[in-house]
Amino acid sequence: MIRPILGAALAASLSLPASAQELATDESQALYLLGASLGQRASEFALGPSDLKWVKMGLEDFVKDPQKLKVDPEKVNPKLQALREARMSKRSESEKKKGADFVAKAAKEKGAQKFDSGLIVIPIKEGSGANPKPTDKVKVHYHGTFTDGKIFDSSVQRGQPAEFGLNQVIPCWTEGVQKIKVGGKAKLICPSSIAYGDGGRPSIPGGATLVFEVELLDILK
Repeated sequence: MIRPILGAALAASLSLPASAQELATDESQALYLLGASLGQRASEFALGPSDLKWVKMGLEDFVKDPQKLKVDPEKVNPKLQALREARMSKRSESEKKKGADFVAKAAKEKGAQKFDSGLIVIPIKEGSGANPKPTDKVKVHYHGTFTDGKIFDSSVQRGQPAEFGLNQVIPCWTEGVQKIKVGGKAKLICPSSIAYGDGGRPSIPGGATLVFEVELLDILK
């Protein structure tokens, strides 16, 4: 939606069954969360299992003595940036292709409306109130997922509706929520070009097509 919430993604990590016994203290839980936070920050590198050996080695060496690293940071940093850009680009292209296939199927769903921006709106429940304007502040409940159904953000799960100006969110929301009347609910299919683009966000890969179920509760004064 507006800004994917770091805590929501990391909270899921703390619920792993295997961790229940090991993470028995406040300190262990906090340090585990630090590790998960570092992993989320590194997500743009699309790390695989074989990469973790080197990442772990670098982390351990830095903790032991940051002055005795096995590589020269000044010399290797350009390589790190090049790796980041190459992996982000590869992942973004893969996400775009996957998203294009998803959008093509979604456009054929019953009641689907496709707009010039690439936005697809699929009505779920018809509202009886007014449609908001792009400068309005609205109150909504929403559920955000990737095309595979995995949740990345949800006001419904938090049990707390969100309030925001329609000129303060991603273009897909600015355009899409205007198509919903107060009391109504719709699914918004958001290609990356009107979501978070090639850069993505910590919990959203670049190029990702996003799916939101949005219920417009009110237009706020």
